[in-house]
Amino acid sequence: MTAPLTPPPPPHQGPPHDAWQAPPAAGTSAYEQDGPGMKTEVLEAVAVTVAVALAGVLLGLLWWWLAPHVPLVGGLVDKKWVVYFKDTEGEQAIGVDGTFTLLAVAFGAVSALGVFLMRRRGGVPLVVGLAVGGLLGSLLAWRIGVWLGPTQNVIAHAQAVGKGVTFSAPLKLNAKGALLAWSLAGLVVHLGLTALFGPRDPEPYPSPYGTATPPAGS
Repeated sequence: MTAPLTPPPPPHQGPPHDAWQAPPAAGTSAYEQDGPGMKTEVLEAVAVTVAVALAGVLLGLLWWWLAPHVPLVGGLVDKKWVVYFKDTEGEQAIGVDGTFTLLAVAFGAVSALGVFLMRRRGGVPLVVGLAVGGLLGSLLAWRIGVWLGPTQNVIAHAQAVGKGVTFSAPLKLNAKGALLAWSLAGLVVHLGLTALFGPRDPEPYPSPYGTATPPAGS
């Protein structure tokens, strides 16, 4: 008599989900993986643009306060008032442009750091908002500095102070390229911070079998 045959055990069945799809790591939200969504990103970019642009008020005040004064002198030539530079070899005009550029670079770095700390993942709308806000802030700072500085009517100013009396020239930005310093500095700093300290994307196709462990003694 032979023993009754017993059916073989059923084959091992894996988990119900797809083996090629790795589950999200513990503590990882959908916001961190896929981003907040285009609508939210656009709203954040608009908020960044407005906040950065309004910071141009402070830049304009600092430029007006820190920029060197360009001395002018007025006088009569053939019974007509003329105005000329008191120091023809002076570098005050270059210092005015340099002061604005250095301040704009500093504001760009600070605004980029603030945007990065607000949302480390970054995103194209956020970067565009940072660049546009920097440009608008520079334009606002330029106009505020000119408005707060000496009058643009240098002939009337020379007549008011008198012949041969030194007075300050209007605040003027000769190098218009300085208006891009804020945006460029912000983009460079934000790109560097994102590359160094930004979150890393997970591997798109992780191995379902795990990492092979070498045998002991090998």
